[in-house]
Amino acid sequence: MKLITAIIRESQLDQVREALIHVDITRITVSRVSGHGQQIREEIYRGRRIVPNLTPKMRLEIAVNDEFVDITCQTIIEAAKTNGGTLGDGKIFITQLEDCIRIRTQERGGKAI
Repeated sequence: MKLITAIIRESQLDQVREALIHVDITRITVSRVSGHGQQIREEIYRGRRIVPNLTPKMRLEIAVNDEFVDITCQTIIEAAKTNGGTLGDGKIFITQLEDCIRIRTQERGGKAI
């Protein structure tokens, strides 16, 4: 089991969500986050160097069984990429999940996902 965390542009959320649903990945968690990566650029304002505010982004968290990792990541990449790929399109992090428990039925592991 893996936890896929993707940070994407706000404008790409609907496109990514629809693409995931199209490949039968329907259980996702979405939250608003702010931050900056390489797309941050210092600006000069009235002779002073300033750093712009944090950029709003969307964070998707998707718990998947091992056989769904590649299709999930590829779907996110294809749907989140803008204009063939530009700075600030986002990142995907894949972490190992030790266990998963469905509270209602107490199922564990891959069945709980």
